[in-house]
Amino acid sequence: MSASPLLLVPFREVRHDQPDDCLHYESVAVRGAEMDWTIPAHRHEGLHQFQFLEKGHVRGTIDGSDFDAEAPVLLMLAPGSVHGFTYTPDTVGHQVTVPTSTLRQLLGGSNLADTELATSCVLPGLEGDGMADSQSLFTQVAQEFRAQSPGRVHALLACATLLAVQFLRRRGEQFRRERGQGARDALLQRYRGLVEQHYREHRPLSFYAEALGVTPDHLSRTCRSATKQSALHILHERLMLEARRLLAYSSMPVTEVALQLGYDDAAYFSKFFNRSVGHTPSEYRALVASGVRGGMAP
Repeated sequence: MSASPLLLVPFREVRHDQPDDCLHYESVAVRGAEMDWTIPAHRHEGLHQFQFLEKGHVRGTIDGSDFDAEAPVLLMLAPGSVHGFTYTPDTVGHQVTVPTSTLRQLLGGSNLADTELATSCVLPGLEGDGMADSQSLFTQVAQEFRAQSPGRVHALLACATLLAVQFLRRRGEQFRRERGQGARDALLQRYRGLVEQHYREHRPLSFYAEALGVTPDHLSRTCRSATKQSALHILHERLMLEARRLLAYSSMPVTEVALQLGYDDAAYFSKFFNRSVGHTPSEYRALVASGVRGGMAP
């Protein structure tokens, strides 16, 4: 059963009217000026979006978490992530949108697009060579996209590969600064990546543990040590995050939401959602619509 569209605004970042449009580039000012510098909450399916702000300020929410950042800053929006922004009118920046399927091919068939690049992030604090590298790479994408030079597609795809690698490295640096390097954190990161790929399949914890080469008990102890939450709780939280997204940002019936999330029994889904969130799916949807839980919606 096909999903209802989840965009609140009809953004069409990747154009298909030209065969060579393997990705899409535009300056942040294009949407900013058009929408009074406030981009309503929306999501993209099957697209990775990379932003680099050279100047200005941005605040917003990504999957229900608020952030506030001063340029220079990098942002990556992963597929399915609900996000909305407000920029200051003096903001100068770049936005590159790449189909996730393209990224998978560019990254050599690895699972990096579905693990390390599977969740959105904000990467502030660019300076020195980091600032110069980002500025140079996004500028090169802009120039290649606007021109019709020989080898345009190959150049754009090469730039997209470098963009993905740059974000992988920056995110890795951020992760090491915040959590430190260690087997515990590496295992947690790998587990979250697997959860992102399989959470709709309702696999047992033993499936994830076996894939990671550890026992279920070891996996759960590791998760508790790093996050104060069990491995099963992290899995259920990811499932309920998607449920809240679908209820808040689509009009599909609760029965269809349940099917989208791998539940054959809508009544069981409703009971599970109620235990996890404290409201039935219909109650939650009504509360979000009325603004009572607006700040808590994903």
